[in-house]
Amino acid sequence: MINRVAYLSMHTSPLLQPGLGDAGGMNVYLDQLARTMAARGVAVEVFTRFQDPTDPPVVDVIDGYRVMHVAAGPMRPLPISALPRFVRDFAGAVIEQLRPDPPQILHSHYWLSGWAGLLVKRALSIPLANSFHTLGRVKNDNLRIDDTPESLLRIAAEHEVIAESDCVMASTPAEAAELLDFYGADPNRLCTSPPGVDHRLFRPGSQRGARRRMGLGTGPVLAFVGRIQPLKGVDVAIATLALVRETHPNTMLLVVGGPSGPQGESEMSRLRRQVADLGVGGRVKFVGPLPHGLLPDLYRAADVVLVPSRAESFGLVAAEAQACGVPVVASRAGGLVYVVDDGVGGFLIDGENPELYAKRVGELLDDRDLAAKMGRAATDWAKRFSWEGTVRRYLELYRDVLPREKKP
Repeated sequence: MINRVAYLSMHTSPLLQPGLGDAGGMNVYLDQLARTMAARGVAVEVFTRFQDPTDPPVVDVIDGYRVMHVAAGPMRPLPISALPRFVRDFAGAVIEQLRPDPPQILHSHYWLSGWAGLLVKRALSIPLANSFHTLGRVKNDNLRIDDTPESLLRIAAEHEVIAESDCVMASTPAEAAELLDFYGADPNRLCTSPPGVDHRLFRPGSQRGARRRMGLGTGPVLAFVGRIQPLKGVDVAIATLALVRETHPNTMLLVVGGPSGPQGESEMSRLRRQVADLGVGGRVKFVGPLPHGLLPDLYRAADVVLVPSRAESFGLVAAEAQACGVPVVASRAGGLVYVVDDGVGGFLIDGENPELYAKRVGELLDDRDLAAKMGRAATDWAKRFSWEGTVRRYLELYRDVLPREKKP
């Protein structure tokens, strides 16, 4: 029986608010995974890098779930590009803390943590599972022309982590195929399990009430939720709004999230110029990041949620929006093909042509019966994603990679 697991998340903490800096869907994933594991009686320790000297070394989030801050480099936020030089320090600090009483399983998240996880595995002989959340070669294959490619160091580290992990976790069959095609992963050590949705929080509710709480009017509302970076396609969402307003002039777009990554700030400036050039300044509202607990109202307030990502390993925003009964118009990219039931609970768009997005959005705004029908179907579809199901599957996978003598 699995009773204790250590998670590694070097570059970001599950305690951070999604949408700020490098915090995003992975932070939600880690926090919800740890909470649900703890509720099942599995003790979880999440090791993350000290980024603020005022943080305590240990944060007990709930019974059975604690976050451990370890020193690795300066105690301040650093760009991901600066973190590889501190991977060995991070791994050494984790080894020092775990050596007296190692957990049964080590599960690393993202390529930096996977790299550190290999060092911990070798030092303590602990089985290692790894979830990448994004893959460098996949991102490079889907970059906007002006975006910064991922480094050769990252690609090499990903290859090494994939080759030496006892289990490589993919969120969807699409990500599993990418691991096979781009990295030559061993299919015998490749496991597929989607993230979940907290259905107690993300569920259908009153659009009127949500809009009142958010201070919104009665006109059509589109929403984008995600970090501000070229890969997420905010530019496509803004161009879509401009086209939709030709037939629905009162439509507005809410952009929820903050700048992230090496081009985050320049991308925000570029988006503001785009808004001005398209003459939609009064119809685009840059909301900034919202606490995860406020997102249900944001989704319910919207008529359509746009997810125009150029690459996406899963697409948690699409899953959560659908759980709230809101149709999603998303790119046919990566895991979104698995998350959105095309033509039933939402629409998938080939490429990044805003005219195609606007056509589907217009159909939903013009036909309220269709929008309501698709919203109900979206809620039903999203029920397949639950954290309880994710944890049940993970515990099975963890048991499979335990050394034979440790299995009950």
